Amino acid sequence: QVQLVESGGGLVQPGGSLRLSCAASISIYSIYTMGWYRQAPGKQRELVASISNGGRINYADSVKGRFTISTISRDSPKNMVYLQMNMNSLKPEDTAVYYCHAEVRGVSDPGDYWGQGTQVTVSS
Repeated sequence: QVQLVESGGGLVQPGGSLRLSCAASISIYSIYTMGWYRQAPGKQRELVASISNGGRINYADSVKGRFTISTISRDSPKNMVYLQMNMNSLKPEDTAVYYCHAEVRGVSDPGDYWGQGTQVTVSS
């Protein structure tokens, strides 16, 4: 079963930086896209950044120039893949629960998989 686990959230002052990490129990060859979404209180979940298996990257306009998503790395013996996102120049409006997402294909249970989420709070 595919599992995604995020880490790296926390409380940071405006203008600060954080690095989110995601570990997924899946072969890299089953990943179609992988990325980060966020959901603020009272708002819908939105895409922050994603990367396809071909390396195509998308960013939400609100984070362009501030957030950087990594390439998907792998530990083949452990059948694990990893994804990070560096978040710089954080703003209070970046406060949300951030979720790691993977669109998985070529397995017995293809589809969208989500982590449990990690809280990011930007406040002075």
